[in-house]
Amino acid sequence: MYEAFYGLRERPFELTPNPRFLLMTARHREALSTLEYGLAGRTGISLLIGEAGTGKTTIVHAALQSQSAQHSRAVYLNNPLLSRLEFTEFLAAGFALSADAATSKTRCLTELTDALVQRHAAGMLAALVIDEAQSLSDELLEEIRLLANIESASEKLLSIILVGQPELAARLNQPSLRQLKQRIGLRCSLSPLTMEETSAYIAARVRVAGGDAERIFTSEAIVTVHRRSGGIPRTISVICDNALVSGFALDRRPVDEEVVVEVCGDFDFEDQAQLVTGLGAAARVPAASSPWDFS
Repeated sequence: MYEAFYGLRERPFELTPNPRFLLMTARHREALSTLEYGLAGRTGISLLIGEAGTGKTTIVHAALQSQSAQHSRAVYLNNPLLSRLEFTEFLAAGFALSADAATSKTRCLTELTDALVQRHAAGMLAALVIDEAQSLSDELLEEIRLLANIESASEKLLSIILVGQPELAARLNQPSLRQLKQRIGLRCSLSPLTMEETSAYIAARVRVAGGDAERIFTSEAIVTVHRRSGGIPRTISVICDNALVSGFALDRRPVDEEVVVEVCGDFDFEDQAQLVTGLGAAARVPAASSPWDFS
C-alpha cells in the first residue's frame, strides 16, 4: 500500500513473529541464548517471562530455527487452553505416538518415555515449548511438572520451555506450585525497550524492509512513538504501521510528530511517561537536536 511511497520492498511493521525483524538488545540476546541452551542442554524446565508484546514469541521462533535446535525434536504449543485429555492428544500427535496414546494418559506416558529414551541413546534431543503459558491451568502445570521427571540416571530426557507473561511468575510463587518452581533450571525475562532501543528497533525493521528510517520518520516522531508505546515492541509496530498509512494518505514524508500523535489518539495510546509517578526515564528524553540524535 505505502511501500513504494517510502522506498520499501515490504511492510516493516507486520505483527507476525518473524525472526528476520528481531532486534537483538542485550536482554533479547540473553533470552535467545537461554532458550537455545534450554533446547540443547537437557536442563529440565526453562522459563521466559515478559509483558505482552515484548517479543517473546519472536524469540521462541528464532530459537527453534537456530542451529542449537537442529538436532532436537521440538514440539510447540501456542494455545495451552486445553483439558488434560486434549493435552494428552497434543503430546501424542507432537511426538508421533500411536493412536492409542492419544486416548490414554498411561499409554501416552509409556510411549513418550520409550521414545525419549531411544532419542537419548541416539544422541538426539527432545523439547516441549509452551507459549502463552500463563493460560495453563493448575492441572496442566502439574502435568508439566511430572513430565519434567522423565530422566535417565544422569540427565533429563525432555527439555521444557515455558514462555509467559508476568502473571505466570506470580503463580509460580503459590505454595501449590512450589515443586514446579523448584524444577526451573533457567530463567530470563524481557522488558520494554528504552528510548535508544526503540529508535534502533524502528531503524532495524525499516532497514530489513529495504528503507532508510531517517528518511521516513523524524526524530520527534520517534520520541513520541516511544512515549506513547511505553517501549512495547508490538505497540511500536502498530503505531508505526498506521503512521505510515496516514503519512501516505497525507502525502507526508517523512512522517512527523503530528501524524504519530493523531494515530495514537485513534488507538487511545496515552503518553506512558505521564502515567508513571515521578515520570520514568522516557519522560526525560529531550527532543533531539538533530535527526535521530537521542544522546
